[in-house]
Amino acid sequence: MRSSFQRTSLSRKSLLPASLALALLVALSAVVAPLDARAQSAAESTLLEQFEEKTTTFTLDNGLTFVVIERHDAPVISFHTYADVGAADEPIGQSGLAHLFEHLAFKGTTSIGTKDIESEMASIAREEGIFEQIERERARRPRADTARIARLEARLDSVEEQSKEYLSDEGYDQILERNGVSGLNAYTGADQTGYVYSLPSNKLELFFALESDRFLNPVFREFYTERDVVMEERRQRTESSPIGRLLEEFTTTAFKAHPYGIPTIGHMSDLERLSREDARAFFDKYYGPSNLTIGIAGDVDPARAKQLAEKYFSRLEGGEEPIGVSTEEPEQISERRVIIREQSQPTVIMGWHRPSMFSDEAAVYDVLQDILTQGRTSRLYKTLVEEEKALRVQAFPSYPGSKYPTLFGIIGVPNREVGPEQLEEDIYTVLEDIKENGVSTEEVERAKTRARAQLVNSLDSNDGLAQSFSRMEELTGSWREVFQNLDAIQRVTAADVQRVAQETFQRSNRTVAMIKTSGDEDDEASEATASAE
Repeated sequence: MRSSFQRTSLSRKSLLPASLALALLVALSAVVAPLDARAQSAAESTLLEQFEEKTTTFTLDNGLTFVVIERHDAPVISFHTYADVGAADEPIGQSGLAHLFEHLAFKGTTSIGTKDIESEMASIAREEGIFEQIERERARRPRADTARIARLEARLDSVEEQSKEYLSDEGYDQILERNGVSGLNAYTGADQTGYVYSLPSNKLELFFALESDRFLNPVFREFYTERDVVMEERRQRTESSPIGRLLEEFTTTAFKAHPYGIPTIGHMSDLERLSREDARAFFDKYYGPSNLTIGIAGDVDPARAKQLAEKYFSRLEGGEEPIGVSTEEPEQISERRVIIREQSQPTVIMGWHRPSMFSDEAAVYDVLQDILTQGRTSRLYKTLVEEEKALRVQAFPSYPGSKYPTLFGIIGVPNREVGPEQLEEDIYTVLEDIKENGVSTEEVERAKTRARAQLVNSLDSNDGLAQSFSRMEELTGSWREVFQNLDAIQRVTAADVQRVAQETFQRSNRTVAMIKTSGDEDDEASEATASAE
């Protein structure tokens, strides 16, 4: 869903090619003595002009947009399919569905991955009939017949095994691997889902044929098997991981209303009840062509790419763009705290509500993050890591998403002799100093220089180009926002950083979560007393 907003902040993970970077690298060589504003602007303008010459965009009649970037350094092309949907878009009671669908998108289609599609679909229909009976029995709650549920679950397992008999050894992954694929992957976040891989440039048509079929004829095969895989991921990454549990508690505590508070991996009770019909409805709503943007970067002819796009992707039916999340997080009026006690490495996470990526202040938060924890000259590194108060400390400018108002966060791991409470106070001391005394012009200039260098480095690959350009094209309507955000960072002043710090780092606006070592009875008693008061 393309936003009408035109302001954006560039993700630190956003991604410039070596052939185009040389002009800017000269400008970045002097970290201690950064360029003046006119020289910076000229370098960035030259870089953008080079991309203007090499970037082609077009939109099919059904609404699907392509961004094609020519980079003929090697006979390789990278592809990035950006879906403007993430965990925040899931229906209530279906958490984890966006991530589960990412898994299912690799399971083939009506023509890929099957020996006998008619027999397979008939077997899948039997699976769905059994699952519906299980759900109806579960819905009786206290009156549910657990023995009947167990029998139905055994039948479901048996029919699933029968369905697998129709699977072909020539699946989606196998076809790509046989044709020289590299970097085959996918990801799901709070705001987005992406599918990425690279192929030799003579396999361009193969991409269009496979990727269009992925969204034209999905089967959602092995649904319950993949659902079990996601449930196991939750057990390992969240339920069996102290940091995973801490992060989930932190996030759900920070957001009372907005779906950013719901974990991307999903709640176990929701995962257990997801059905193939849920996946189908989710796909129909969010995977229409108007909600997709495809980035293609490398040894590619834009005219040929457009011809193939028309041939293959025009088969997808258009439709209305889905409406985004309408729930707004209410203003936080008091500090929120979470304490987890166990025999584990103490850790503290703190977060403050901040505006979305479309805010005029977005670039200021990027600079603030840099000043706090980017490199050995950063405030928190020098104060905490060098002084051996912390093993590690890192700020993150936007979590868990960026399309909607989100969090500016800091995570710290205290040294053995320093508890999480002391580390928390030490971090506040640094933040209060910025609020009261501001930051130096030199710190701001270092952050600007690093932002330019990171842009060059992060886009020095085909896959980086495809990902960054497709994301910005989808979210803002123009891939040029990748560079315009850098211009916004160049306009940030030391006064801006101090003002935003004063507005953001308020006690009433913060959420704190920490792991404390269990067994300290005196400490636990004092906490209980404080809670009672």
